[in-house]
Amino acid sequence: MIYHIPKGETLEINTIVLDLNGTLTVKGILENSTIELIKQLQNNSFRLVLISGDIRGNAKTIADKLGMDLYLGSTSDEKAAQMQQFDKNKTAAIGNARIDIGTFENAVLSIATLQSEGIHTAIINHVDIIVPSIDDALRLFIDKKSLEGTLRA
Repeated sequence: MIYHIPKGETLEINTIVLDLNGTLTVKGILENSTIELIKQLQNNSFRLVLISGDIRGNAKTIADKLGMDLYLGSTSDEKAAQMQQFDKNKTAAIGNARIDIGTFENAVLSIATLQSEGIHTAIINHVDIIVPSIDDALRLFIDKKSLEGTLRA
């Protein structure tokens, strides 16, 4: 999808890379509202991908349930290496932890979710947007005006 940022900047996103624990799920729980937003984005031709350290051991089950590709990375460097297969100029990353810096640095747009598992302060200088929840992050891609307004200078 193409987003028109005021002052002439254009942003095209076709891939959204998500962290799992503390981002897509909170304490291992995947909310129904999040499932619906994932489906809506997939129906709008977004590719959604999980790159996870899989600390809770449920990444494959969740990826299969959502029809998402899963890549494992147990360090920020491993996550950065996984990101090399995507077009950095058309990829967004959503995460909450220090391990996600590798995805943030290899995406054109980075979003942190501030949910009950918290965010690590080291990510602040690596993200473009901070939102209260994963649903808020996903809705930014659906409601073009919200994303465009948040990014305008």
